[in-house]
Amino acid sequence: MPDETQQPGPLAHPAQSTESTQSSTNTTHAAETVRTPPPSTPPGRRDLATLPKAHLHLHFTGSMRQSTLADLAAAHGMRLPSALLDLDPLRVPANERGWFRFQRLYDAARACVRTESDMRRIIREAAEDDAAEGSGRLEIQVDPTSYAPFVGGITPALEIVLDEARSASATSGVEVGVIVASSRMRHPLDARILARLAALHAGDGPGEVIGFGLSNDERRGDTSAFAPAFRIARKAGLASVPHGGELLGPGHVSEVLDTLQPDRLGHGVRAGEDRRVLERIVEQDVSLEVCPASNVSLGVYADDAQVPLRDLVDAGARVALGADDPLLFRSRLVGQYESARDVHGFSDEELAGLARSSIRASLAAGSTQRRLLTEVDEWLAAPAPGAGEVGKA
Repeated sequence: MPDETQQPGPLAHPAQSTESTQSSTNTTHAAETVRTPPPSTPPGRRDLATLPKAHLHLHFTGSMRQSTLADLAAAHGMRLPSALLDLDPLRVPANERGWFRFQRLYDAARACVRTESDMRRIIREAAEDDAAEGSGRLEIQVDPTSYAPFVGGITPALEIVLDEARSASATSGVEVGVIVASSRMRHPLDARILARLAALHAGDGPGEVIGFGLSNDERRGDTSAFAPAFRIARKAGLASVPHGGELLGPGHVSEVLDTLQPDRLGHGVRAGEDRRVLERIVEQDVSLEVCPASNVSLGVYADDAQVPLRDLVDAGARVALGADDPLLFRSRLVGQYESARDVHGFSDEELAGLARSSIRASLAAGSTQRRLLTEVDEWLAAPAPGAGEVGKA
């Protein structure tokens, strides 16, 4: 989704930004982006925060809690745009101007991550937040290039993330795997360097690199030019997990399928606009990481009801819901399942199906997948709270 690579420009030091002329009065007490379960679940509906699931589309900087961002900004003397500290989800048009505003805000947040301790805190809290939402497997995406200047290079930056992912897995109960992603805004040769680094840490367990991705504005760069980097990653056993099919339509999805041979596609919702492309996704068993809050915030769809979640599932696509960048979109993983239930009419059985799809689409070891799938069955088998009381006076 966003460019995880530090870009030069006015927000490299947010205090100089024209969008940063004032900070919110609640800077030190910014609201959390974490959704907490309601005090009681409506009768006949199971608690989605206890539904076991895997979280496959979450960006490192974008996973931050608002309060953590405020803390880091204060610690490093950075001034933040008020839009990063209010309670409203980002809303921009699906054009280059909209993307530019989104990327500037993301850059401002990322500029506050300046130490090893900052990086470790983000990973640890991402795992804690996922644990609170029933996730048993988190696959978080990072470009270590962004943080290399502060910790001695891309290798130490990645090793910090991997080490904390192992620690967070042990303490939170959520297995945390890492996806190394290159940016479309950088030269394809840089992508090859990252692919080789990722290959050195390949594995399917906690704190290992499980896949290689490609992020940022789909309208930028030549997709085919990144194919050599993906070949390096695949040779090392890493999954191919590029972004595609959100800002651009089914033609771009076909291009990604042809050149990068994805195992999963970040977003991919626009594939639903061409029956043949969607059939190809199903036939090739390419999983889709669908992030409804992202689609709406970035102007791809006007509201949640227009996200073609039901169409994708009915066509036979394996869909894994993800939160993408909750720091900006103000909606975490459970929020995506709530949208499936409340907006698209998914029953508890169908929601359990989405959870199973996320687990099967994950890059976790077979033993982890089997355990989580069993837990989904147990969630569905348990009586829904208050179901027997529905309809009684």
